[in-house]
Amino acid sequence: MKALKYLNQYLWKYKWYLILGTVFTIISNLFGIIPAQLVRYALDLVIETLDLYYLFKGASLQNEMYDIFAFSILLYGLLILLMALLKGIFLFLVRQTIIVMSRHIEFDLKNDIYSHYQTLPASFFRRHNTGDLMARISEDVSNVRMYVGPALMYGINLIVLFFLVISYMLSVSTKLTLYVLLPLPVLSVSVYIVNSMIMERSQAIQKQLSGLSTYVQEAFSGIRVIKSFVQENHSFSNFRKEAEDFKEKSLSLTKVDAFFYPIILLLIGLSNILVIYIGGNEIINGNLTPGNITEFILYVNMLTWPVMALGWTTSQIQRAASSQNRINEFLDEKTTLTSEKNLIKPLEGAISFRNVGFVYPDSGIQALHHFDLEVKQGESVAILGTTGSGKSTLAHLMCRLYDPTEGEILIDHIPLKDYDVHAYRRQIGYVPQDVFLFSDTIENNVRFGTADMPFDSIEQAVKDADLYNNVKDFPQGYETMLGERGITLSGGQKQRLSIARAIARDPKILVLDDCLSAVDTNTENIILNNMKRIMDQRTSVIISHRVSSAKLADKIVVLDEGKIVEQGTHVELMALNGAYKELYEKQLVAEEV
Repeated sequence: MKALKYLNQYLWKYKWYLILGTVFTIISNLFGIIPAQLVRYALDLVIETLDLYYLFKGASLQNEMYDIFAFSILLYGLLILLMALLKGIFLFLVRQTIIVMSRHIEFDLKNDIYSHYQTLPASFFRRHNTGDLMARISEDVSNVRMYVGPALMYGINLIVLFFLVISYMLSVSTKLTLYVLLPLPVLSVSVYIVNSMIMERSQAIQKQLSGLSTYVQEAFSGIRVIKSFVQENHSFSNFRKEAEDFKEKSLSLTKVDAFFYPIILLLIGLSNILVIYIGGNEIINGNLTPGNITEFILYVNMLTWPVMALGWTTSQIQRAASSQNRINEFLDEKTTLTSEKNLIKPLEGAISFRNVGFVYPDSGIQALHHFDLEVKQGESVAILGTTGSGKSTLAHLMCRLYDPTEGEILIDHIPLKDYDVHAYRRQIGYVPQDVFLFSDTIENNVRFGTADMPFDSIEQAVKDADLYNNVKDFPQGYETMLGERGITLSGGQKQRLSIARAIARDPKILVLDDCLSAVDTNTENIILNNMKRIMDQRTSVIISHRVSSAKLADKIVVLDEGKIVEQGTHVELMALNGAYKELYEKQLVAEEV
């Protein structure tokens, strides 16, 4: 139950649902117990009246006695029906409080988890796959809801009914009650043993479900690759193995769950036998009446369903504990990207890298070594280098998706860590290397992140990104719905739409991370010419492996293995006759070919 303590805050928030649900449970159980007493009175009345009825056989008084007797039995029957009706009404109210509370808690918990996910750094998402994140916010939360809903409801019902029934049983016969409760220690030991097995197997199931979700998510995301390589059968075979493993783990848990039902039936049956045997002796001795024994049997059978539900409730609690434990693992993760002063101010655009080094926390790869660079306000700088030279790492650091492991970054001569993270990012325009578009309209993808962007700004951004003619060719224009990850568009169109999204928000600092790699040279020239106006009076960082993308920059930096090997203007670097000139000439020859 230690992991489930996290849920106490929600139970306190919705305490009135819980309190009312408990009150309604007590009332419904009272209406469930009263019929047992009515049956006792009715049965004793029948036994006592029957002898008198036959005693007056043939007398006129016998008919009057029959009428009174029949009316009394009818009255008891109607009272029992009334009690059943009232019990049903209050059981409905129990569900309308406790089950409704569980849905509120499920809603809040999902929102809190999703909100917490949003605060975590990029390194967290590199360590954990999407399927696992989805499983914890869906399947695990559903398991937790079963605990704060049905399991809690049945648990409260069991406790309330147990105390009410036992108190009534003790008022009738202490001796008989003690005999009825004899099997309970055996039940407790059984529950303890089976619980530990359920907990272990529940954790294995949830872990396997995460793996299964991850595999399915990757398979459908990469369905075009699977079809291109004709790997449908292989993909299905792998899925079948994962599903088979999940099935085996689920069956192993089901086998453990199956122990509860026969054990509880055996113990309830034993209690009934003891009631009849011991109760029969008490009737012979004149201590109890047949109505008392009938009442006792009804009480024992009243406990049958709650005690049977104990197995299911225990199983659900264990599953919920296992799921909440997995949820807590992520909720306990804290973001390292915190602000020391939460500074909120308009950016001017000056950027300083001072002896910056960076090691990726998940892989341990050293991406940057002693990197120093000064970018003035409104200046444009191009960072060139081969794959793995550390170009994209610089973009991540400038957007503060990571913090440097060595040195510091200053924006407008103020340490980046002093800025409020969200306020800073709102003034950054970032075009990632791996373009991601949302399953929404073209217009909404361009205005993403802003609520009140005028349409003129959207249209101008689309024109600057050389996407206007393509959008006009679509039947629905700006209202064209993009498929998952922008599958409706070509690679070049996706990159241009991503550029439009970045420049539409009029950022103070523009970071282009190899964003023209999927467009042809002609389109690249059009976009770069449009970018002249965009980059004017705005600090721009163009990251690319193509020399042609660097021609607009005021300064060019050549990276190799995380270190600056050359920097200067195009003319200065050509004069050095080094790495930049070699790269320029190779790409020039390739373009001519």
